[in-house]
Amino acid sequence: MSVLEAIILGIIQGLTEFLPVSSSGHLELAQALFGNQNNSEENLLFTIVVHGATALATLVVFRADVWSILRGLFQFSNNESTQFSLRIVLSMIPAAIIGFSFEDTISNHFFGNTLLVGLMLWITAGLLYIADQPKQNRANVSLSNAWWIGMAQAFAILPGVSRSGATIAISLLLGVAREKAARFSFLMVVPLIFGSMAKKILDGGLEQEVLTLAPILAGFVAAFFSGYLACRWMIALVKRSQLRYFAYYCAFVGTIALVTSLL
Repeated sequence: MSVLEAIILGIIQGLTEFLPVSSSGHLELAQALFGNQNNSEENLLFTIVVHGATALATLVVFRADVWSILRGLFQFSNNESTQFSLRIVLSMIPAAIIGFSFEDTISNHFFGNTLLVGLMLWITAGLLYIADQPKQNRANVSLSNAWWIGMAQAFAILPGVSRSGATIAISLLLGVAREKAARFSFLMVVPLIFGSMAKKILDGGLEQEVLTLAPILAGFVAAFFSGYLACRWMIALVKRSQLRYFAYYCAFVGTIALVTSLL
């Protein structure tokens, strides 16, 4: 992988991790374009690096919230921080079970399949369009809401389904306030990203010396800064009810993927 390819893929990961257009789907399409989708060792190491960058970007954007949650937890009382953390943990359960139990199966059967990516992008488009319809959203994230949002996150393991798009859309359909929906969606994924990274490392993901240092650093920096900007932008877009534009985009890219897979 060249430095230029690493920068492009890092930017794609950073933007699409937060914008509701499916980071995995776009990375699959980009890697197919570059012709390196079969180099699993290289892709695994690069995926670990860029996902770490986007997780770090999330922590930077929500640093005040994270610090407040941590301070509340160390008070060892049933306060707002404890309740919020409980909802985060609950939302992680579906994706954690599916990810740790079936990650290899999903990777072997679904990744690299542009037909599936196209279909899932159309599903993402439908979710975004329906969720963006005018509605009074004022609710908090309850325990039951957290579970259903977590189910949406688990479904987003499939390439082409936007994690942020699915979780924010389900939150809005459940009546959760827009700003709270975006905040919960972005914070709930951080522990899963670090958990997934740890699993890949323990499974030997860093033992393959297939990338030089330059592409790794380039991809990390590109993913971090693009992710930081995309996260802040996405929060503003959710507040202004502008998700439907991403629905059109997902439908457009999904159509391209479908046509390409059939040629």
